[in-house]
Formats: sequence, C-alpha cells, structure tokens
Amino acid sequence: MIQANHISRVYTMGVVEVQALRDVSFTIIPGEFVGITGASGSGKSTLLHIIGLLDSPTTGNLIINGTDISTLSEDQMTEFRLQNLGYIFQDYALVPELSVQENVYLPAKARGMGREEYLRKSEEILTRVGLGHRITHKQYELSGGEQQRVAIARALINTPMILFADEPCANLDSKTSRIILDLLKQLNEEYGQTIIMVTHEEWHEEYMCRMIILSDGVISDQRECQRGLIKTI
Repeated sequence: MIQANHISRVYTMGVVEVQALRDVSFTIIPGEFVGITGASGSGKSTLLHIIGLLDSPTTGNLIINGTDISTLSEDQMTEFRLQNLGYIFQDYALVPELSVQENVYLPAKARGMGREEYLRKSEEILTRVGLGHRITHKQYELSGGEQQRVAIARALINTPMILFADEPCANLDSKTSRIILDLLKQLNEEYGQTIIMVTHEEWHEEYMCRMIILSDGVISDQRECQRGLIKTI
C-alpha cells in the first residue's frame, strides 16, 4: 500500500521558486492499476518520481507497505528501490551495447541473483512479453513497441511490489500503444501487479482501475474507472 500524506514539492530555479505539487494526499492499495493524468505542467511526472523514490518531497511524507520513506538513508532507499520497485520510461532507457536478455537481467544481477537463475528468469519473462525469440538481438534491431516490451520485462525481473510507468506509450502509435497497455492490463489482472502510470491520453482510462487527476500541482479529482479493481494481492 502507498500512502502519500500532504506531499508538496518546490523547486528553486535561481531566485525563483516553482511549486510543482501542493499538499497532495492519496492512498493506493495493492492490485490497483492507477492512472495519473493532467495537463502539461500539472505535476504528474513529479508526483510519479516522488512516489517512485526518484525524487523527494519538500514537505509531507510517503509510506510504502508500512515503511516511512523519510526514515531511510540514501543507501537504504537505493536498496528499497532495487528490492521493491520497477520502472518503465517513455524513452525505454535500454543500454544499446547489450542484448535484449542482458538488458533485462541487469537489475537482477545488481540485486545479487545467481547467473543460472537470472538467465532462466529473464528468458521466461521475455517469453511472457512475446520476445522469447529476440533475446540475442540489440536495441537497434527492435521496433519501438518491442523496445518498450523489453523495458517492461526488465522492470519485472525482480518481481517488484509496484510497477511505475512514466508515459510508456508517448513514443508509440495507437496500435502499438494498445499492445503495451493490453500487456500491462494482463499483468494487473492475472498477477495482481500494482501499476501506477502517468498518461495524457483520455482513452487510456479504459485500462485503469482509478484515475488521479492533477491540476496546477493539486488533485482536482479522483475517480474509479468503469473497469474497477479487478484483483488484489
């Protein structure tokens, strides 16, 4: 469970202060597929980065599965991210010199997983996302949709408690976007994977359990989608 309590974030740019988030509070329960949306500059990526432990709030606190993140040292926070969180970025963030399989098992290797296990697990996950036949290929040999599926497989290798996705379809056409969203929906429904995704596309809402709408750094609305909460863990 994620509990965000009165989160604010202020950035200092020279002598100017920019308030990206203002007193934001919400709860996300295990098994939800939650969308964060809003106009450009509304604070949605800032919010995702804070609850994904890629940034820190100026005020307020964040509790994930009973752990108050503000009590963690930098090393402890790094370990918490590695053990519990997975990330999907809109630019894929793959290492071009590595093969598909090497990109996927990199986080598992960093976590200390044994070679035999991370090779087996990476192959299993790549097969699950439809890329079992591409494990030796490099990034330049893949389409945009295939690269994003590699990024999803990489995010899943350590069996994360929470999967964060920052506009994962931003660089994809609508047909490929549906392939990616269908895959995320399948992970949510079949495995109870908690997913938090930033999006600016209204039609993505059909895949979500709930939407959090931001406007000028505050939550202007929260609504349950027609899909609702399918499965919890």
